[in-house]
Amino acid sequence: MSELEGGNPRELKGVNSPTLQEWISYDPLGTIANISAWNYPYFVGTNVFIPALLTGNGVLYKPSEIATNTGLAIAALLYQSGIPEDIFIPVIGAGLTGAALLEQTIDGVFFTGSYATGQKIAMVAAPKLIKVQLELGGKDPAYVCDDVDVSIAAAGLADGAFYNNGQSCCAVERIYVHTHIYDEFLEQFLQTVQQFRMGNPMKADTYLGPVSRKPQLTVLQQQVEDAIAKGATVCCGGSIVDRPGWYFAPTVLTGVTHEMRVMREESFGPIIGIQRVNSDDEAIALMNDTDYGLTAAVYGKDRDRALRILSQIKSGTVYWNCCDRVSPHLPWTGRKHSGIGSTLSTDGIRAFLKSRSWHLKQTFI
Repeated sequence: MSELEGGNPRELKGVNSPTLQEWISYDPLGTIANISAWNYPYFVGTNVFIPALLTGNGVLYKPSEIATNTGLAIAALLYQSGIPEDIFIPVIGAGLTGAALLEQTIDGVFFTGSYATGQKIAMVAAPKLIKVQLELGGKDPAYVCDDVDVSIAAAGLADGAFYNNGQSCCAVERIYVHTHIYDEFLEQFLQTVQQFRMGNPMKADTYLGPVSRKPQLTVLQQQVEDAIAKGATVCCGGSIVDRPGWYFAPTVLTGVTHEMRVMREESFGPIIGIQRVNSDDEAIALMNDTDYGLTAAVYGKDRDRALRILSQIKSGTVYWNCCDRVSPHLPWTGRKHSGIGSTLSTDGIRAFLKSRSWHLKQTFI
């Protein structure tokens, strides 16, 4: 990109002759509302407001009501770096505050959170015809092929399912394992999970702390009870831990089906269902049997096989022999109920710009 006389970035496109030039220039959206999440308040927030500020927008930043201090800390750091206080404004409050924020004169709304709230935001914003970007939830699947290195898959997927207590939109929430290596995988997966230390999250040797919201304990317990009632087996965990704090034991369920809530509804906690499959085609069908489409992973040695499978999965991000990762070079985007739009990469920067087409014809030479 170069610069137009007015200081806006441009790209030279199409015709470029002595008598005719075609340009695209980019202007800031204006003032955007950034309604952020609690699970990664700094990381999720910066993915939105940093490119927004760099592209010349003003930001009304509402952190989650259970992470309000992070919003104030972010504002203080930005002011120290030279961002004017009237360009980045933290807005503190709960849901009613967010609703009031949407009633202001804004040029875009960028939300990270649940599908239910995202849908409400989209409905409120629709009459304004402003930019709406929604980074929502996931029910992210993984498939373990029969040619896999089982130890690598078990370790990677255990971390992908339980990292941050499973409180990630991209956490692995469903695992499908080829029947030929199912028993071996399950054994190694359970060995890995049972080594995770639960305790004070401020201690270096703690892997699993408490969940961040007390109501989530009820959600997790209900999913486990529903699965048991429909025939699932609890291999480990399965209940609230009797200790101070909101702890839920890391839970592995087998004998699961898509009739169970744990395989269909977002869990957002330390719980995973593992299902046996007989073929790649069965795995593909089950992976796509969801309202969400954020991420999906395949573990196996055959790259071509993995790519063939992943190309059929309706997800915004796909992984081979890894999971639960992001890259600044690649767009973070969802399909179906997982959202609209992208953060990160050049796509995430363009989200805060509106384009202008230039047709410049020289009639006198």
